[in-house]
Amino acid sequence: MSERNRRNDTNKPVDANKTQLANQIASQSQKVANSTYQHIEDTLIRLIRWFSAAIDKTLFNRRLTKIVSLALAIALYLVVNLDSNLSLYTNPLTTAKVLRNVSVTAKYNTDTFELSGLPSLADITITGDATNVTSASNAKGVVVADLEGLTEGTHQVKLTTEGFGDSVSIKIDPSNVYITLKKKTTRQFDLTYDFINQDKMDSIFSVSEPVFEYQKVNVRASKDTLDSIAFVKALIDVAGQTGDFTQEAKLIAYDSSGQPVNADIFPNTINVTVPVTSPNKTVPIEIEVSGTVPEGLAISEITTDQQTVTIYGSESVLGQIDKVIVTLNATTITKDSTLLRPITLPAGVNSSNINQITINVKLDEGTSKTLDNVNIYFRNNINNYKASHPENKSTTSVTVYGTEENIAKITADMIYVYVDMKDAKPGLNEFTLMVDQPTDGLVKYNLTESTYTLNVLGEQNPETNESGGDVNNG
Repeated sequence: MSERNRRNDTNKPVDANKTQLANQIASQSQKVANSTYQHIEDTLIRLIRWFSAAIDKTLFNRRLTKIVSLALAIALYLVVNLDSNLSLYTNPLTTAKVLRNVSVTAKYNTDTFELSGLPSLADITITGDATNVTSASNAKGVVVADLEGLTEGTHQVKLTTEGFGDSVSIKIDPSNVYITLKKKTTRQFDLTYDFINQDKMDSIFSVSEPVFEYQKVNVRASKDTLDSIAFVKALIDVAGQTGDFTQEAKLIAYDSSGQPVNADIFPNTINVTVPVTSPNKTVPIEIEVSGTVPEGLAISEITTDQQTVTIYGSESVLGQIDKVIVTLNATTITKDSTLLRPITLPAGVNSSNINQITINVKLDEGTSKTLDNVNIYFRNNINNYKASHPENKSTTSVTVYGTEENIAKITADMIYVYVDMKDAKPGLNEFTLMVDQPTDGLVKYNLTESTYTLNVLGEQNPETNESGGDVNNG
C-alpha cells in the first residue's frame, strides 16, 4: 500500500467525528432560537391583551366617559390647527413679488370736481401661493382711490386695488394719500394756433392765416387752474399738405411758460381751414469775391451757369430780398478754374429751385494804376456837426489793382472813400480813411494814405445830417 493511501485511511474517522459534532451544535442552536422566538411572541400577546383590556375598561367606564371625550376633542383640535399653522409658515410655494409703477385711478365726479394731489403711480407687493402671485402679477390690475361721496376740500384717502384677484394679499406703497377736490367753473378763452410738423411739409409751400369755425372756446376747471391759463391753441398738422386743406385740430390749454394745463375744453377739437400757397421770387445771383489771387495774377473774368435763382418763403420775407450772394475765396485760385459753389439762402427763405452754381474763373497778369482826386465822404454824422479839413483838402489818391483791361474801366468817381464820424467830438479829429471794395473781385482798391484830419465844429448843420464845409457829403 502506498504512503498516500495510508494517509487517506487515517483521515476518514477524524472527518466523520467533525461532521457529527457540527450537526449537534446546529440542532441545539435551532432549539434555542425557537424557544426565544416563542417567548417573545407570548410576551407580546400578553401585552396586547392587557392593553386591550385596559382600553375597554377605560372607554366603557361610565365615570371616565366624559374625561375621555374631552381629551379626544382637545387632541383632534390640536392636530387640525397645528397642521394649518405649520402649512402657513412652512409651505415652500408661498412667495412675494413687488410691482412698481402701477397706475393709480380715481373714482369721483369729474364733471363737478378737479382732483389734485393723487399720485399717478404706486408700488404694490403681492404675497401668496407662487402660482397665484404669478397670475396676479400678470393681471391688468390697478390701484384705486375711491373718492365717491367726498366734498370740496382736502382728504386723506386709503388706496385699494382692483383686478388682482382674491387669492393673494396686497400691500400698497403709499397706502394712504392726501388729495384735494376743487369745484370746477367755466370760462371762455380766445383761440390761437400753432402749425406742427412743418418739417414734414415741402419747403416750397407756405401756410397762411387759418380760418376757424368759431373764435372762442369754453374751458372748465377750478378757478386756480383757469387763472393759470394764458392761451388755448389749436394744433394744426401741416405734414404733407400741398394745397388748401381742412381738418379737425386738437385744442390744448397752456400756461404763460408754454406748459400744457390739464383742463376740460369744450369742444376739444375745432374745424379749421388753412390756405396753402407757394410764394416765390426770382432774384439775381451776385458773386462776392474775397481775398486776392496769388502769384501776381488777377481775375480777368467771372461767369456762371446760372444768373438768377427762384426762392420760396413768406411774402413778407421775400419782399425784403433783392439778390442772393454766392461767395468765392480768390486766395485759393492759381489758374483758370471751374468751381461748384453752394447757394446760401437768406434768413426766412424756405428753399430755392437750385442749390448750387458753376463758376468759371479766368486769370491774367495783374497790374495797377493810381487815380487822383478821389472825393472823401463821411458817414454817421449823428450829431449833425459841421466839419472841414484844416487845409481844405477833400480828395485823396487810390491805387487800383487788376488786369489791364479791368482797371482801364475804373474812374475816380466810381470809388467811394469815406470817414466814419460816429465818435466825432468838437475840435480836431483824426479819422481812419476807408474805401468800399467792389464785390465782383475784378479789381481791388488800395488807399495811398490811411488817415484824414477834420476840424469838427460844435455848431450843427440844420439842413442835413451830414457836415457841410469843404468835405463832401456822404
